[in-house]
Amino acid sequence: MSETSLVEAGLHDAKQLMQAGKFVEAENHLLTLLVNAPKQGDALYMMAVCLRYQKKYPEALEILRKLRLLVPDHSRAYQEIGHVYRAMNQVDAALNAYSQATLINPALEASFRSQIDILRIIGRSDLAARLADLERQLKELQAMPPPLVAVTDLISQGKLVKAEKLCKAFMQKNPRHIEGMRLLADIGVRLGVLEDAEFLLESAVEFSPQSTKARMDYIQVLRKQQKYNEALSHAKILIQQDPKNPQFQSVFAVESMQSGDYDTALATFDSILEILPEEPVTLTSRGNALKTQGNKEQAIDSYRRAIKKYPAHGEAYYSLANLKLFSFTDKEIEAMESQEHNPGISYMARIYLDFALGKAYEDRGDYNKAFSYYESGNSFKRSQSRYKSEDITAEFHAQMDVFSESFVEANRGSGTKAADPIFIVGLPRSGSTLLEQILASHSQVDGTMELPNILSLAQKLRRGEVLSGTSHYPSVLKTMDSDTLEGFGETYINDTRVHRGKAPFFIDKMPNNFRHIGLISLILPNAKIIDARRHPMGCCFSAFKQLFHEGQEFSYGLDEVGTYYKDYVELMDHWDKVLPGKVLRVQYEDVVADLDTQVRRILDYCGLDFEDSCISFHETERSVRTPSSEQVRQPIYQSGVDQWKNFEANLEPLKKALGPVLKRYPIQ
Repeated sequence: MSETSLVEAGLHDAKQLMQAGKFVEAENHLLTLLVNAPKQGDALYMMAVCLRYQKKYPEALEILRKLRLLVPDHSRAYQEIGHVYRAMNQVDAALNAYSQATLINPALEASFRSQIDILRIIGRSDLAARLADLERQLKELQAMPPPLVAVTDLISQGKLVKAEKLCKAFMQKNPRHIEGMRLLADIGVRLGVLEDAEFLLESAVEFSPQSTKARMDYIQVLRKQQKYNEALSHAKILIQQDPKNPQFQSVFAVESMQSGDYDTALATFDSILEILPEEPVTLTSRGNALKTQGNKEQAIDSYRRAIKKYPAHGEAYYSLANLKLFSFTDKEIEAMESQEHNPGISYMARIYLDFALGKAYEDRGDYNKAFSYYESGNSFKRSQSRYKSEDITAEFHAQMDVFSESFVEANRGSGTKAADPIFIVGLPRSGSTLLEQILASHSQVDGTMELPNILSLAQKLRRGEVLSGTSHYPSVLKTMDSDTLEGFGETYINDTRVHRGKAPFFIDKMPNNFRHIGLISLILPNAKIIDARRHPMGCCFSAFKQLFHEGQEFSYGLDEVGTYYKDYVELMDHWDKVLPGKVLRVQYEDVVADLDTQVRRILDYCGLDFEDSCISFHETERSVRTPSSEQVRQPIYQSGVDQWKNFEANLEPLKKALGPVLKRYPIQ
């Protein structure tokens, strides 16, 4: 019998004992199983249940702590934490755990019921609204068709292929079921198939205009595709339906902010705070808006108010850390560390706290302790990720195979002739925001943001193949005629116009577009492409210690980020070979050492006259929405170039992953 079969048989036997009420025997059985498989999640979960039934509450919580380290978003682990705290009569901790459980998995009826029971017993008037909302959610769950409850549960466990298959089978029989459409769209979003999700939710809103859930999902998908005006128009519909609804006001405020209307966003956040005084999420969003405007002190005050209201609000601490030019007080560090040991804290709050504490100790020069927190936060993120370095390596090699010199030559002259875009590509934390701010300070160039259009086109070309494990992109490009390629280019120009002003040129600063330079050359042959390059150790470690919420999963480990950088250099070498002179390489360290020379070099490549404003870029008034937003409001500074050396003792895995790339830098 295989090891997997032995574990499955052991779990089955333990379950039989538990169902018979023999919890001591089941515990002993599970202890034997865990000796050989100490990281078996189901065994840990069942062990915690056995311990709870034996009233061994501290032991149960310790097992659940280990389980959450292995599987941070294990919804039933949170539910079990709630059961343990409820048995211990710690109702606040129980409520928090149950709430986290239902946020992760809205199909957990027991967690809804437990919250309702506790709130009814407490009978506090200030919790009446929460009780009513939970009763509404439970009623909706109970009314949901059983197949969709199962789909919801599968999604929460990350079993997307199985969830999609079950949901599609249900939708074939119920093609206009709004909740089914929402769940299928959710699966699409998680798989990156945003156009399919958008179509489903657009249809759901059309079929049921009063379905606020469908409309809010639709707004989120539009926002992910940076269709901010459309998202804002739907947020306004929500406000018209119920002007005093804080949730709708929050959606409207966020969409106003995304559309650049910060005054309206801030006024709306203040309106929400009149209804929900000192609500932490609202205060944090308000702080983000103030930060983007450059109002640092007001942003700090807003974040600290959020923490004062809810000390476990990790996002507010992380937002403070992400200000960069900010230092935590001793009291704030002590408060963060106390929350690290809070067993009821959400997995995402824990991640936020780890990265914030990493920044706090780095500022104090305690680099080993700082690294331990950065590693802890990244470890949590890795445990949620399906990222595999070998998949990306294979994807890059596929690009090189398709874009041979003969294929490039055969397609020379394809695409639209528009010369408007200036692409800034590279790895995150490579100085791309600095280059964008320099160019956006020129009178002939509009700065925009990290536009998703090229990535969306690439996803569209491989559309539907996410589940089957195969991809038609980039090989599908070999089958496309010049009219199709020109159409892609014109669509890009038209779809990005909403982000532009009146300047003849504009910047697309999506770093990951380096993976698609071949596609760009086919559809936009006259576009300019600038590769922002930074020393591999500095670039990789800076990415490792920066929390990226999505899209940069390679940054969650030293080996992963080093391998990605090495593969990036190999792919860029290929583009230089088959598209000679197409890409301008700008090295961050050169910009820091000699700004004037590099600015003139960049402008000359773009065919732009020199303007002094590009040298004084830090004086440019515009909202910058990246982690580097504060730095680009400062003159060039040297201090960040070699910060990685403070952590060199911890970075051997990174050096090993980078291999020969380290010796090549600077790469000409």
